[in-house]
Amino acid sequence: MLGTIILVAIGVLVFLTLALWVFGERWRLLRPSTWRMMREGGVGLNALHAYVYTRWTNQYAKLLVSMFPFLRSRPGARGARWFSDHYHAKVLTQEQAEAIINSKKGIPLRDLEQIIPYPMARNLVLKGPPDVAVYECCCRHARAKPCQPTQVCMVIGQPFVDFILEHNPHSSRRLTQAEALKTLQEEHERGHLHSAWFKDVMLNRFYAICNCCKCCCAGIEAMAKYGVRFMASSGYVADVNQELCNLCEACVDACPFHALSTTDSNVARSWELCMGCGVCVEKCPTQAMSLVRDEKKGIPLDVRALA
Repeated sequence: MLGTIILVAIGVLVFLTLALWVFGERWRLLRPSTWRMMREGGVGLNALHAYVYTRWTNQYAKLLVSMFPFLRSRPGARGARWFSDHYHAKVLTQEQAEAIINSKKGIPLRDLEQIIPYPMARNLVLKGPPDVAVYECCCRHARAKPCQPTQVCMVIGQPFVDFILEHNPHSSRRLTQAEALKTLQEEHERGHLHSAWFKDVMLNRFYAICNCCKCCCAGIEAMAKYGVRFMASSGYVADVNQELCNLCEACVDACPFHALSTTDSNVARSWELCMGCGVCVEKCPTQAMSLVRDEKKGIPLDVRALA
């Protein structure tokens, strides 16, 4: 039965592809970047999954978010574990994100088990300086009143950049290194965190830097509400200098992971919840917050040291 359904689905896809190839350039399914993706990743259900995800990202994300409540009916549910294994990110500090964009040489790093503690998609393969494209954030796009701007998701490296630009020409654009660094800095100043995303369907490796806000990000929502561990720590934790702290609670309000709270006399940090993103450091008006290295949180994704 399953085989029949797959054959019918493939037949329909082939028919639509041929029809759209003939009747419309705007809606053409197969483009030069599509063939490149297929050559590198093979042909099959994984390739079809990758195509649907990157071609119709907004629709895909809305469907994914709607599935979260059903994936976790109890702690440790199989659906939640499957998603956290196949779709996951590494939180980056501002300096780490900039180092990836600023790379002048290739970064062929594979099997990063200690950096990305998930069983799939642990590769980071880039040719420096990396190609970068920015397009609409699917998480912000799914919200009624999204944070602005919405064009902040940064696709890194080939063949992903060409695929996004060819298949989503009206919602994406290529960035220079300077423009990409400017985007990172502006998002950092807005109090948004950086994360490097890995997916097994995306050639089993790193493919994007997202600039996430706690209001809209589906990954943060899944972690906070449903316990789906989409993100791994940066390898740092926030540290509070209580002598400099004036208990203004700017850090508490800014923290995407609800890791900070105040008492009558100081700011308390939850070690378990803190992901080391550095948003609190940016928002602290008295410079009482800083990031400190914590080996128990894992190895940082710092290409300057790893490469």
